[in-house]
Amino acid sequence: MEIESLRRASMADLREKYRKVFGEETRCRHREHLFRRVAWRLQALAEGDLSERARGRAQQIAQDADLRMVAPPHFFTVGGERVQTAGGDRNRRPPDRRLPLPGTVLSRKWKGRTILVEVLAKGFRYENRPYSSLSAIAVAITGTRWNGLSFFGLTRPAGGQRKERPRAKK
Repeated sequence: MEIESLRRASMADLREKYRKVFGEETRCRHREHLFRRVAWRLQALAEGDLSERARGRAQQIAQDADLRMVAPPHFFTVGGERVQTAGGDRNRRPPDRRLPLPGTVLSRKWKGRTILVEVLAKGFRYENRPYSSLSAIAVAITGTRWNGLSFFGLTRPAGGQRKERPRAKK
């Protein structure tokens, strides 16, 4: 019953209950996390916690120096041939699908001149100067703020179809 009442408790009530059952303040502001921690603690107090043996084993596993985080180099082989793997950067955002592949040259006519921009692996090149974004290039060209994708006509997803607009009748 006590755990069920916690489901509807306010954040302030959850924080207060945490302070009572753990004997310390929490900095957590995530409602679901607080609910789970308090519910677990209440259950452990009522039903009994882990045995000392179980706690010791969990501590051993957590401190195991042989625990591998990366596969060994010979792990990635197929038929005796080493397979080249790409290093993943999980903290990096996926590339925008509206941008063309590196090496592509974007062109745009602006006030009687043709603007050519080369897409690089990281950024863009305009008039032999690197830029981090298309918007920065659009500002350099026009002197005003522009959405770079819009300025270069890349607002549709790659491979996306253009919507047909009904034409005005004459």
